[in-house]
Amino acid sequence: MDQLNQLLPLVVLAAAFYLLIIRPQQKRTKDHRSLMESLAEGDRVVTIGGLYGSVRSLDDDRVGLEIADGIVIEVARSAIARKLED
Repeated sequence: MDQLNQLLPLVVLAAAFYLLIIRPQQKRTKDHRSLMESLAEGDRVVTIGGLYGSVRSLDDDRVGLEIADGIVIEVARSAIARKLED
Protein backbone atom coordinates (compact mmCIF):
# COMPACT_ATOMS: atom_id res chain seq x y z
CA MET A 1 0.00 0.00 0.00
CA ASP A 2 2.88 2.36 0.77
CA GLN A 3 4.35 1.81 -2.71
CA LEU A 4 0.99 2.65 -4.30
CA ASN A 5 0.86 5.94 -2.39
CA GLN A 6 4.30 6.84 -3.69
CA LEU A 7 3.44 5.90 -7.27
CA LEU A 8 0.06 7.68 -7.40
CA PRO A 9 1.43 11.27 -7.65
CA LEU A 10 3.73 10.19 -10.47
CA VAL A 11 0.83 8.64 -12.38
CA VAL A 12 -1.30 11.76 -11.86
CA LEU A 13 1.56 13.97 -13.05
CA ALA A 14 2.07 11.83 -16.16
CA ALA A 15 -1.68 11.96 -16.96
CA ALA A 16 -1.75 15.75 -16.51
CA PHE A 17 1.33 16.13 -18.73
CA TYR A 18 -0.34 14.07 -21.45
CA LEU A 19 -3.67 15.93 -21.27
CA LEU A 20 -2.21 19.44 -21.06
CA ILE A 21 0.82 19.24 -23.37
CA ILE A 22 1.06 16.18 -25.59
CA ARG A 23 -2.56 15.80 -26.70
CA PRO A 24 -3.09 19.46 -27.73
CA GLN A 25 0.18 19.40 -29.69
CA GLN A 26 -0.94 16.25 -31.53
CA LYS A 27 -4.23 17.99 -32.42
CA ARG A 28 -2.39 21.07 -33.77
CA THR A 29 -0.11 18.82 -35.82
CA LYS A 30 -3.08 16.92 -37.25
CA ASP A 31 -4.89 20.17 -38.12
CA HIS A 32 -1.80 21.61 -39.82
CA ARG A 33 -1.27 18.41 -41.81
CA SER A 34 -4.87 18.51 -43.06
CA LEU A 35 -4.39 22.18 -44.03
CA MET A 36 -1.29 21.26 -46.06
CA GLU A 37 -3.19 18.51 -47.86
CA SER A 38 -6.18 20.73 -48.63
CA LEU A 39 -4.22 23.55 -50.29
CA ALA A 40 -5.33 24.30 -53.83
CA GLU A 41 -4.41 26.88 -56.43
CA GLY A 42 -6.25 30.13 -55.86
CA ASP A 43 -6.50 29.78 -52.07
CA ARG A 44 -5.76 32.94 -50.08
CA VAL A 45 -3.30 32.12 -47.30
CA VAL A 46 -1.09 33.64 -44.61
CA THR A 47 2.43 32.37 -43.98
CA ILE A 48 4.01 31.93 -40.57
CA GLY A 49 6.04 35.07 -41.31
CA GLY A 50 2.88 37.11 -41.90
CA LEU A 51 2.90 37.31 -45.71
CA TYR A 52 -0.53 37.33 -47.33
CA GLY A 53 -0.95 35.92 -50.78
CA SER A 54 -2.67 33.59 -53.22
CA VAL A 55 -1.46 30.10 -54.05
CA ARG A 56 -0.36 29.98 -57.70
CA SER A 57 1.50 26.66 -57.84
CA LEU A 58 1.91 23.62 -55.64
CA ASP A 59 4.79 21.18 -55.41
CA ASP A 60 5.50 18.41 -52.90
CA ASP A 61 7.26 20.73 -50.47
CA ARG A 62 6.97 24.19 -52.07
CA VAL A 63 4.20 26.66 -52.77
CA GLY A 64 4.29 29.45 -55.34
CA LEU A 65 2.69 32.38 -53.54
CA GLU A 66 1.60 35.53 -55.38
CA ILE A 67 2.04 38.37 -52.92
CA ALA A 68 1.38 41.22 -55.40
CA ASP A 69 0.30 41.45 -59.04
CA GLY A 70 2.85 39.44 -60.99
CA ILE A 71 5.16 38.84 -58.00
CA VAL A 72 5.35 35.14 -57.14
CA ILE A 73 7.64 33.84 -54.41
CA GLU A 74 8.35 30.28 -53.37
CA VAL A 75 7.84 29.31 -49.74
CA ALA A 76 8.00 25.99 -47.95
CA ARG A 77 4.64 24.29 -47.87
CA SER A 78 4.96 23.92 -44.10
CA ALA A 79 5.31 27.74 -43.79
CA ILE A 80 1.62 28.22 -44.58
CA ALA A 81 -0.08 29.10 -41.28
CA ARG A 82 -3.72 29.25 -42.34
CA LYS A 83 -6.21 29.78 -45.13
CA LEU A 84 -8.18 32.98 -45.33
CA GLU A 85 -11.92 32.80 -45.74
CA ASP A 86 -13.54 35.14 -48.28
